[in-house]
Formats: sequence, structure tokens, C-alpha cells
Amino acid sequence: MIDWSRVRQLRDEVGASEFEEVVQIFLDEVQETIDRLHQDTARLELEQNMHFLKGSALSLGFDRFSKLCQDAERNAAAGKAGDVDLPAILTVYDTSKAEFLTDKSENLS
Repeated sequence: MIDWSRVRQLRDEVGASEFEEVVQIFLDEVQETIDRLHQDTARLELEQNMHFLKGSALSLGFDRFSKLCQDAERNAAAGKAGDVDLPAILTVYDTSKAEFLTDKSENLS
């Protein structure tokens, strides 16, 4: 679910001292986008929101979540936004976030 090699790469790129701040910014921005998804009941901005989430997820190694966002982005671009199982995608995000926060120190030693 988490690509820990990508997480280590990000930590090395930004530096260990800045890493926690980058993680918090990521989580805050993802939450803002998820809030927008809940407000966009007609799914008019689903493609753009999924694109943003995909990129954010890739940056922090949320592998499975990024793949689901990519699929959702493609479906929305093809006019099939209604076919996207948004609750399932958001459940994967919650699971990924929990795993990341729980296992972060163990996998980044």
C-alpha cells in the first residue's frame, strides 16, 4: 500500500528536518481536496481533484491510492464520473494514511 522507497527518497530530497512539515502539508492539502470532493456532488471537478490527489499520493508513496485516483481521473475524463466508486477510494486513502503514520518511524530508520 505504501512505497517506502519513495518515502525515503522524498525524505532524502527535502531533508529529515523538513520531512515532517512536508508530510503535514501533504495531509492537509489532501484533506482539503477530499472536502471539495464531498461538496462537488455533481462530480463536475472530479477529474481535476483526482489528478491532484494522484500526484500528491505519488509524492508520498501512497501507491494503491494513487493508482485508484489515476483510474478515477481517466473515468472522469471519459465522461464516466458517475462510475467512480469514491467511497472505496477514500477508504483506501484512510487505510494508507493510517498505515503510513503507524509504520513511518519503523520504515524510515
